[in-house]
Amino acid sequence: MRALVSTLCMAGLLAACTPADRDQVTRSAARSVVSRVVVQQFPGVPVQPAIDCIIDNATTPELVGLASDAVTGPTAATTEVVTRIASRPPTIQCLVGQGLPALLRTGA
Repeated sequence: MRALVSTLCMAGLLAACTPADRDQVTRSAARSVVSRVVVQQFPGVPVQPAIDCIIDNATTPELVGLASDAVTGPTAATTEVVTRIASRPPTIQCLVGQGLPALLRTGA
């Protein structure tokens, strides 16, 4: 019930925002859940650069889904989405550009 109330409040806040504000709020919420997945799944990897690459290469529906997961916390599906985004060629290029080969070796 609490998750439902939180989701409804988030939806209400987003409805009152400009498109740019909605994008920023969505990205911020998605970042919070992606950071938890990166820390859990890829220990020792510099978190902020990995999050940036993953968020920048996520589709809008993926970002919205990840932002929703921020309300309830990461699930196995969240981890799957983050791993799928991390394994895309543009994300891999970004990670390599950030000097994060350790993430690439751990199975992303």
